[in-house]
Amino acid sequence: MVTDSAGEASVYGRVLLKISGESLQGAGPETIDPEAVAYIADQIMDTQTRGVEVAVVVGGGNIWRGATAERQGMERSAADYAGMVATIINGLALQDALERRGVTTRTQSALPIQAVAEPYIRRRAIRHLEKGRVVLFCAGAGNPYMSTDTASALRALEIGAEVLLMAKNGVDGVYDSDPRTNPQAVRFGNLEYLEAVNRRLEVMDSTAMTLCMDNQMPIIVFDIFDQGAMSRILQGDEVGTTIDDGQQNGKGGD
Repeated sequence: MVTDSAGEASVYGRVLLKISGESLQGAGPETIDPEAVAYIADQIMDTQTRGVEVAVVVGGGNIWRGATAERQGMERSAADYAGMVATIINGLALQDALERRGVTTRTQSALPIQAVAEPYIRRRAIRHLEKGRVVLFCAGAGNPYMSTDTASALRALEIGAEVLLMAKNGVDGVYDSDPRTNPQAVRFGNLEYLEAVNRRLEVMDSTAMTLCMDNQMPIIVFDIFDQGAMSRILQGDEVGTTIDDGQQNGKGGD
């Protein structure tokens, strides 16, 4: 547990926050909504002021989806690399919003793009975190056929994060079916990794889930736009859906 200068405690000392590209789009028609970006930057800043070390993986789905481009006839590797570039654009937007709030930020890219971002170097990223900087990881894992979900699991493990926070846009957890089409859908409070995989629940891709399962990295899926959700998670409250090995939490729907 860590405590900030104002006495606000957090059960986590270091977290990896996965921000989807759709979250930066918000509810509006713009590819990047300034109000949504500002809100997310405020949530990250609040987390950091609690004394928590924060790393962020940024998605690119608001700009580009490699899988969609592939279905339309584009070669898969090229489509995926284009998606990595999209995450860099989103990362720069979030970096700007954070720095305008006085938050010292470092952006690291898995693709070489030295004019705007550092190369991803694990030890350097950890050092930035130890110095109180927010680290933004862009370009996924730097390889095609690997989603930003997989990059999130990988980076969380590499930097020694205590939890992987999967921030969603308007979805407050994991359901047994799509709550947007089924009003009777039930939200899970807790899930075990294998249950999420076997039930083919749309949490993250199977590679990312397996990576977390094999290394016992807990996952919390929550709605980033649920006011106060991040704060409650840091306090140890049950928010959204927690996915783990079932040893520390019970299972069941809300």
